[in-house]
Amino acid sequence: MKILITAGPTREKLDPVRFITNRSSGKMGYALARAAQMAGMEVTLVSGPVDLPAPEGVRLIRIESAAEMAGAVFAEAPCQDMIIMAAAVADYRPAEVAEQKIKKQDGAFYLRLERTTDILAGLGKNKQPGQILVGFAAESENLLTNAQGKLERKNLDWIAANSVSDGFGTDTDTIILLGKNGERIQIGPDSKQNVAVRLIELTQKKESGSR
Repeated sequence: MKILITAGPTREKLDPVRFITNRSSGKMGYALARAAQMAGMEVTLVSGPVDLPAPEGVRLIRIESAAEMAGAVFAEAPCQDMIIMAAAVADYRPAEVAEQKIKKQDGAFYLRLERTTDILAGLGKNKQPGQILVGFAAESENLLTNAQGKLERKNLDWIAANSVSDGFGTDTDTIILLGKNGERIQIGPDSKQNVAVRLIELTQKKESGSR
């Protein structure tokens, strides 16, 4: 079984020394990659910039920006049995990237942003027959309502909902796994690795039953 997993943040350049990013550590995505590899899957991991060792036995594709992640994911997606989008991809990027370092000026500095490609929506729109698509929803409010809406809008099979109040970069996690058929399963609180193993078990079982 072939599985594609994304992990970590993206960095959107403002000038040669500055960028916009987020607080994703990539730990859950890497834990999922290890869990999938231990389950006997052929794993491709598309990773933003993180301070984590590459999981053994996993094909690793390193990217930096949301555009690079979109290119890598869309190129790999058609041949995958399952895709788990655990990365925290930037929704916006600077509309203009300065060629030289932006110098300090008097007064305010205004930054114009533009939307990045919605990778998950694109995957849902072009989902292959029998392919399982899993998203993540990190929310600061209305966790289940927002996650359910994302599940439906983006044509997902599963979505893992977790609250940002649980913190970033920790080694533990709690998620609520929502399924397109109304399933609602809490996983954790537990170590990220154990949560990842359970998530892979549940979604792989679903995949095996759908073929």
